[in-house]
Amino acid sequence: MVIGVASATEDIWIIFLSGLAAVFAGAFSMAGGEYVSVSTQKDTEEAAVARERELLEKNPHIAKQSLYASYVQNGECETSAQLLTNRAFLQDPLKALVEEKYGIEVEEFTNPWHAAISSFLAFAIGAIFPMLTIVLLPAAYRIPATVLVVALSLLGTGYTSAKLGQAPIKNAMIRNLTIGLLTMTVTYLVGQFFSI
Repeated sequence: MVIGVASATEDIWIIFLSGLAAVFAGAFSMAGGEYVSVSTQKDTEEAAVARERELLEKNPHIAKQSLYASYVQNGECETSAQLLTNRAFLQDPLKALVEEKYGIEVEEFTNPWHAAISSFLAFAIGAIFPMLTIVLLPAAYRIPATVLVVALSLLGTGYTSAKLGQAPIKNAMIRNLTIGLLTMTVTYLVGQFFSI
């Protein structure tokens, strides 16, 4: 965003205001999207627990068969599945049902506010580097320096996400850099089209 505005004008105040608006718009947009998404996930998790609780209350035999079938489907042999099912029904059948069938923990639902705040902060922190670069440097260096800062940030993000996810590092870094450079090129060209 700031590269596009900086390619259209050298007025630092316009660049700063545009960048600031983009930071807040992006951060709130990311937070809102994450809140909606995680709220939907939480609703789904709560509905799954409610369904299993109702099944347990109305027909524990079918609930037991359902848990047994889940164990078998997830790779347990029939004997092991039967033992696990019997043990679960002696201890906490609802917990076993939702964990085995849906991969969620009872009463440990995802928190949409945590996700929203994390996304807001992550976007805002990530946007600080290009904002500072484009605002603090002289006009002749603004765009190239910002491209360099963003490129290095994208490479670092690609590396970190791949490392944490145990995915191929080179592919993630190249993908991040390519998309980022393409995005900056488009915003630069749009700015040039409307340059003052």
